[in-house]
Amino acid sequence: MTKTDDEFEILKKGHGRKSDQKLKPYLVLQYLLKNSDENNVISAPQIVGYLQETCGIYAERRSIYRDIEEINKAMLMVENNIDIFEAEEMLADDIYNEEKFIVYDKNRKGFYVRRRFYDLYDIRLLAECVYSAKFLEAKQAERLADIVCAQISDKQAKKIKHDAFLTDRVKTNNAEVINNVTTINKAISKEIDGKQHIPEKISFTYLKYSINDKKQVSRRNGEKYIVSPYALMINDGNYYLLAFDDKKHKIIHYRVDRMKNVEPIGESRSGEDVFRKIDLKSYTRKVFSMFNGELRGVEMRFINPLLDTVIERFGTGANTFYSALPDKRHFVVKTDIEVSSQFFGWICGFGNKAKILNPPSVVDGMKEYVSKIQKVYE
Repeated sequence: MTKTDDEFEILKKGHGRKSDQKLKPYLVLQYLLKNSDENNVISAPQIVGYLQETCGIYAERRSIYRDIEEINKAMLMVENNIDIFEAEEMLADDIYNEEKFIVYDKNRKGFYVRRRFYDLYDIRLLAECVYSAKFLEAKQAERLADIVCAQISDKQAKKIKHDAFLTDRVKTNNAEVINNVTTINKAISKEIDGKQHIPEKISFTYLKYSINDKKQVSRRNGEKYIVSPYALMINDGNYYLLAFDDKKHKIIHYRVDRMKNVEPIGESRSGEDVFRKIDLKSYTRKVFSMFNGELRGVEMRFINPLLDTVIERFGTGANTFYSALPDKRHFVVKTDIEVSSQFFGWICGFGNKAKILNPPSVVDGMKEYVSKIQKVYE
């Protein structure tokens, strides 16, 4: 709200909202955090104008300089764990100019925030991670990006969000993802609000796309899934729940963005003995595209240029072994894999540059997989 000249005369005389002067340093800091950076300076008159026009607080230019000095002093005290006298000595010494949180650029005649709580490139990376998460609805991704970018100036934030949006990404249509994660975490937790909690089963409807209108509809005609939740994990940009299914007596994973109406049912979890056998650290290396299969020790041969790709897939853990072949053109890797159609498809993607060597049953499975594909094209 814009103040009239009469109202400012009252403020200048010490009447009206005189107590708000105590807020002035905080408001100056927030204004500079939001509007300044190394490429954009803010002058003292601009700050005075903001305080008067937006905040209704009368200020003189010299008071702005004092406020900024106090801000720099406070930041030095907090960051270096020193008292006020040591901070004043540091500010008085030109050697410590680089330590100042807010600096004045004499050439451009304005202030800007030199150091922030987070590096600009850290914020850029975090924002990119938010936008690349497939399990977040577009509006949710935008809201989270706003939270992340609140640590930098508006112009920097606008540039980062514009760059991140340049890539066309597939996003979920399910707006319940964040609520789903919260509900699942509570069901898994052994303590809530400082009180003991017994982990419990959850129920939900599971969605799939309809070929008719390309919209998501409930699987099993809307019948509720009831499972024992154990862990949440992200794989290939998607959020998954690992849960024990009593009927199938095994751990199954569900896409969290395909879950709807998630609710705890007050019944204690089952399947803990089965879940304990899973090594979560290596789980996503064994399971392809999060499709379950039979866990087998598999030996494969690849051409040498694919070594980086294979290591990125299987890692270099204790149960994964690599060896070079005498021909100096190939290498062999032995590791545990949940054998599924997705695994065979991954191998097929390398054409004649990859081959399954052992065990024979998995080799036969690969042959059958290729044969079925060939028949489709006959």
